[in-house]
Amino acid sequence: MPAQQPSGDALNDAANLPRVSIVIPAYNEEGVIRQCLIAAIYQSVPAHEIVVVDNLSKDRTADIVRQMQLEYPESPLVLLSQDQQQGLIPTRNFGLDNATGDVLGRIDADSVVEPDWVEQVQRAFVDQSVQAATGPVVYYDMPMRRFGLKADDKMRQLMLKLAKHQYHFLFGSNMALRSSAWDAIRAETCLDEKDEMHEDIDLSLHLAEHDLKIQYCPQMVSGMSARRLEDSPRDYRYYVTRFDRTYKAHNVKKMALKAPMVVFFSVYFPAKLLRAIHTVNTAQPVRRGGQ
Repeated sequence: MPAQQPSGDALNDAANLPRVSIVIPAYNEEGVIRQCLIAAIYQSVPAHEIVVVDNLSKDRTADIVRQMQLEYPESPLVLLSQDQQQGLIPTRNFGLDNATGDVLGRIDADSVVEPDWVEQVQRAFVDQSVQAATGPVVYYDMPMRRFGLKADDKMRQLMLKLAKHQYHFLFGSNMALRSSAWDAIRAETCLDEKDEMHEDIDLSLHLAEHDLKIQYCPQMVSGMSARRLEDSPRDYRYYVTRFDRTYKAHNVKKMALKAPMVVFFSVYFPAKLLRAIHTVNTAQPVRRGGQ
C-alpha cells in the first residue's frame, strides 16, 4: 500500500508553527557544551537553528562546537564569535540579533533541554498573544530529579501567585521570545556594565513595560546544573540580591516581587546539603564481589 500522505490540515498546521532558534551564550564551557548541544540536536521537532555564541573563551569551547558541526552535518548548528566585549548581556544580545527564527529560544551552556522542548515552545507560541515564554527546570546533578522538577514548578507558580500575576518572570536557562518582541525592546534592555542585575528579570520588566505577554509553560522543561550552590553564602547572597538591584534600576517597588528572593534564600542551605551528599554518593566507586 502507498505511504499515507499528510492531510492538508496537517500541512497547514506545520506551516503555521513558528521556526524556533536556540541561542546559547558561552564562555569557557568546554565541560558542558557538548551535552547541551546533543540535547538541542535530538529534538522531537528540529530547531530552525542552534546558535552558539562564543565570548572570548580561553578553553576548547569553540573547538568542541566546530567538531560537533563535523559530527552532525545535518544539524543546523551555527558558531558565532562575539569578541568585542566580555559579558553575558552583550553576548546574549549578539546571538538574539543574529538569530533568524520567528521565536528566539535562550538557554545557558549548561542547560540540557528535554527532547520535546522545541515542540513545547512552538505550542506556546501558537497563541499569537504570547510574546515570551518560560518554564521550570530539573537539576540534573541533584538527587530526586523528578521530585525536584515538581518542586521547581510549584515554586515558580507560587512566585507568580505572590506577584499577583502582574509580572511573569523569564528564566534565563529556559526561555523564549518572539523575534518581534526582541525588536521592540532590544534598544532598551540594560547593559549592566557593573554586572549587578539579573539579565532575565531585566528582559521581563522591559517586556512588561511594553505590555508584551509572558506565558509560564509547565511543559516547557529544561535541565540545568545546580552548580550555583557551590557558591559561598556571601556570593550566593549577592546573586539573590540581584533581584533587588534589577527592580531598583526599573524603579519597581512592589513588595510582592520580593517573593523570589525569599524563596531562593530559604532553599540554599537544605539544597546545598543535598547536593553535597549526592556528590559524595556518586563519587564512591562501585564495590564488587562483596568487597
